[in-house]
Amino acid sequence: MLFGCHRASHSFVRPVLPRLSYRRLLFLRFAFVTDSVSTGGFTALPLAPALLDNLASLGYHAMTPIQAESLPGILAGRDLLAQAKTGSGKTAAFGLGVLSRIKMANSRPQALILCPTRELADQVAGELRRLARSMANLKVLTLCGGAPLVPQLNSLAHGAHVIVGTPGRIEEHLRKGSLDLADLTVLVLDEADRMLDMGFQASLESIVARTPKSRQTLMFSATYSEPVRLIAEGLLRDPLDVRVDASHDPASIRQHFYRIDDESARFEALRLLLLAYRPVSSVVFCNTRRETREVAQALADRGFSALALHGDLEQRDREQVLLMFANQSVSILVATDVAARGLDIDALEVVFNYRIPRELEVHVHRVGRTGRAGATGIACTLVAEKDDYRLARLSELLEQPLACQRLPAANDLEREPFLPPKATLQIEGGRNRKIRPGDILGALTGEAGIEGSRVGKIKVSERSAYVAIDRELAKAALEKLRIGKIKGRSLRVRRIGP
Repeated sequence: MLFGCHRASHSFVRPVLPRLSYRRLLFLRFAFVTDSVSTGGFTALPLAPALLDNLASLGYHAMTPIQAESLPGILAGRDLLAQAKTGSGKTAAFGLGVLSRIKMANSRPQALILCPTRELADQVAGELRRLARSMANLKVLTLCGGAPLVPQLNSLAHGAHVIVGTPGRIEEHLRKGSLDLADLTVLVLDEADRMLDMGFQASLESIVARTPKSRQTLMFSATYSEPVRLIAEGLLRDPLDVRVDASHDPASIRQHFYRIDDESARFEALRLLLLAYRPVSSVVFCNTRRETREVAQALADRGFSALALHGDLEQRDREQVLLMFANQSVSILVATDVAARGLDIDALEVVFNYRIPRELEVHVHRVGRTGRAGATGIACTLVAEKDDYRLARLSELLEQPLACQRLPAANDLEREPFLPPKATLQIEGGRNRKIRPGDILGALTGEAGIEGSRVGKIKVSERSAYVAIDRELAKAALEKLRIGKIKGRSLRVRRIGP
């Protein structure tokens, strides 16, 4: 076994803190770092002037805690173990570290970033390209499963400086000999815990075995479980150990804990809360895949616009579910914690915890998905009598009293289920037919068409395109696209989703 075969000399065991809690010390530590490192912002770091100028143009001024804590060590060549979640600024942290080490004259892969899903890989690659706008001719290549192999082979033949990909597809390219990591200087494992949860350990071992031992390794994980610890011990050399809290302001989130009489009342309590709050976008977190499917189906049977998001979904189905949710053409996402990792929806109004999670730190991660970007959010947790022990432990973790309240009046159950404001149309043609978002917008709004303000997000993928439209105009938009042409072609169009 590559991982867990020896114990590193660096210890990750936190010391006993006799007076101040760990959370309080962590806060004081961040305050010191912010004062001593990030007072000068990114300009205090040994980054190339072109990178610094681009950061300023992007609005990157003050560093987030994960950036202030990790970037000095990353730029000094240290290995890193960081506990940080989506939204903490971790992509910019490892991205700047990666970009600072690239030698442009060498077109062979010098950095490899492994992500658990194609969707996250696309996000990471996009952010890297933004950070590297000042680096002319830098090539960032995405290699993920679910995409055609031949175009990837052609791209690799022309060289790339940075590879971002999923473990399965990266391993496949290594096996075929189409990817050579001999010049690799930096290896990044993003969301390592999720890659393990998805069964990628064997692929990770195979990939790491083909990388130079002299590489720098940066490992990011939202949780610090035993499997993650074993990987860290097998991969990292005297790593810098960074732990950060969620990036949101806890004051922006109102938490409610609702008492339910027994298990049989749990679903009706959720339905009642949904009808009382009526959020445009919300996530219901469940602890198991089976429960996720059952709750989503039960909500759909009651007239709600709800879809399940769990690890059993095919990548294409997962991408469609997330796209419809981001489009606001699905109101409720019922998800497991693993499946929702990487979910980045700024306008998420309410988070519902169908149950208190088994690992209490996960509760903080769930709640932190609302109340972002300066907005306020609501988190509702259902608590039965058998959950009281977990609730007490959660109270200790959060260092605040947690009291249960009564559910809203039952007459809210008589209200009609709410519908999302948008609908999503799928067009059978994408980048393979040179279609751009502007072409779709023009086809919808031209010649006495639909007002542009009634058209939502447009996304063009390799072989399909998706457009969100105001729900009441969906039928008219569908008809207009069916009888019209896009780029001079008649293309098949259909409405997807609930």
